[in-house]
Amino acid sequence: MRVGPSTLALLASAISVLACDSCEHPERDVVLTRHVRRAQPDAQAATIAPRGPLSWGQLNFLHTTDTHGWLEGHIREQNYGADWGDFVSFVKHMRQKADDLNVDLLLVDTGDLHDGAGISDATGVSSYANGTGVNGQISNPIFEKLDYDVLAIGNHELYISTIAYETFSQFAKTYGDRYLTSNVQIRNPSTGELEYIGKQYRYFTTPKGLRIMAFGVLFDFTGNSNASAVTKAATMVKQSWFLDAVNHPEPIDLFLVVGHNPVRPTQSSSTLKTVFDAIRAIKPDTPVQFFGGHTHIRDFAVYDEKSTALESGRYCETLGWLSLTGVKSSNYKGALYPEGVPNPTQKAVDVATKSASSSLASATSASNMTYFRRYLDWNTLTFEYHAVGSQVKTFNTTKGVSVSKEITAARKNLNLTSLYGCAPQTWCISCAPFMSEGSMFNLTTTALAATIVTKEREATPRIIIANTGHIRFDLAQGPFDYDSSFIVSPFTDGFQYIPDVAWSLAKQVTEGLESGNFPSKRKRSLTSDSFGFSTVNPALSTVDKCVDPPVSHDHLSRRSYAGGRIVRRQAVTPGYTTTDDFGTDGDDTVHTEIPYYDYPNFFQANGSFPSSGTLADDDKVDLIFLDYVAGSVVSVLRSLGANYTSEDVSYYLPSTFTTNSYLPEYAKITASWQADVPNCPVGLGIGYNATA
Repeated sequence: MRVGPSTLALLASAISVLACDSCEHPERDVVLTRHVRRAQPDAQAATIAPRGPLSWGQLNFLHTTDTHGWLEGHIREQNYGADWGDFVSFVKHMRQKADDLNVDLLLVDTGDLHDGAGISDATGVSSYANGTGVNGQISNPIFEKLDYDVLAIGNHELYISTIAYETFSQFAKTYGDRYLTSNVQIRNPSTGELEYIGKQYRYFTTPKGLRIMAFGVLFDFTGNSNASAVTKAATMVKQSWFLDAVNHPEPIDLFLVVGHNPVRPTQSSSTLKTVFDAIRAIKPDTPVQFFGGHTHIRDFAVYDEKSTALESGRYCETLGWLSLTGVKSSNYKGALYPEGVPNPTQKAVDVATKSASSSLASATSASNMTYFRRYLDWNTLTFEYHAVGSQVKTFNTTKGVSVSKEITAARKNLNLTSLYGCAPQTWCISCAPFMSEGSMFNLTTTALAATIVTKEREATPRIIIANTGHIRFDLAQGPFDYDSSFIVSPFTDGFQYIPDVAWSLAKQVTEGLESGNFPSKRKRSLTSDSFGFSTVNPALSTVDKCVDPPVSHDHLSRRSYAGGRIVRRQAVTPGYTTTDDFGTDGDDTVHTEIPYYDYPNFFQANGSFPSSGTLADDDKVDLIFLDYVAGSVVSVLRSLGANYTSEDVSYYLPSTFTTNSYLPEYAKITASWQADVPNCPVGLGIGYNATA
């Protein structure tokens, strides 16, 4: 039984005080395309198949991370149209294939299960269950249909106390000793004492006999509620339990570290290097395999000849695959080089040779280990291609179909398909120049001006300042429904204001916020540049500016579409194009780049301005902004010589009208968005009809 709303409320109140390229001749290759069935009734079907079969080794992994509630898949995008039921079917086929090949296959996840899609977030709004629900209340049980081998906690499980307690009392109990929270504890409301949400470590033996010691390490997160506590990795690796686990009396063939943690060791927010160095100091020659997340990118980093790290994107767009061979074990009883399939051939090149780090510890003996990594696009064509002899009619499993039906029913019960209007084109965050016709911020500027207004003050000119980070995802042409409102902006920041501010002051606030050291919530929505990933070579970058990422479409985050035909490589379609420590051949489906354009942290919309569009310096305006940055706005005004304080700030609209509300309102009142209701034309997807 899951925790009920009253229990969750009680728990919350209890703590209230408290490098090689395999596509050198792309013009010579041919990609077969075909249409396949889709699980969700309104989903788009993929048409481009993967570049080739996966390599299978002694030990193989399927990796998910940062799913953020996208269990229905990407309804408007063909490349990512599979749902969780399709994935359940795929995992069953792949586990059977591993058994047939006499090798091990482990399924791992590295956290962040909600905040990003309606099926996870609609249960957390005030109108659901009289406001007693929490994000993930419906989506987590669907996620739990998969029998993961090892999981780690994400920061989105810790922001809100009720969600943290739901994770502790339900999700962690479902997975038992497989849910690893090595540095995350929660305050037991009964005793007031801290205890681990999951387990600190797991020592287990795979079906074929490999003996593994696993840890789950969250980055040094500080944004958690007071219900939980996060121990810094540098402290954790000195604790006696960790040292005892590394020095386990039973043999350890491989260390497995899963964590909601960037995998690139030069990224300042990553703490995996700390864990790696601590293990290497005690076990210099035991293989260490990392799986990370949090930065929402595809990446693969080499730590030493016996240690690599894989990060597998976000939002059920990417499924990570890693295979390796060469783990020495007297207990292993499977195949090293399974027959009838490709095997891993790439040796781990020291990451220091790629200028990613020169300070990592290193294995002290030569290695015969070889690796293979792939980033799979999340669609049924990909899943069917890689499944064991599966055809369209046989791919579905009974459990997978049941899960897909459960998702369809949940979407219906939550009214996620309730239509507000039809998005007449595609807008994106970064695939079109800032404020161009295809820019999300061109759309939101217009929408804010149209909807953030009161009858009492509609005659007073107003500027509405918003952070670009309140937009979480792109908007594809097609139905704009209740689900879309969470996908585009799941956050619930209210609109506050200071009335009658001199234009001479108000016109400087946006620039002041941009140039000052103020929170922009690009901690929630960033380009990969903000994580220190250059659009030229992510392995060479060292800067990290944020805590909680985003969506972008630079070279690490692309989308894809193609028609039902044979497409030669020079005609491949937009999508992910990834460069990592193993080169540029990691993407399972070959794509072309989607353009990437940078954008600022803040922007503003103007309303009720005179027809000339200009004001005199002594004219008065209503200065409207998100409550999230109210303190920063006051600071900017004071830096300009004004005497405003927080006492001058109040809500312009009711606090229940938030950043999650204004686009639905705009859709309902705008003729071009209502013209085709209810038969909304659906576009080709991101990267196609977002015009510059």
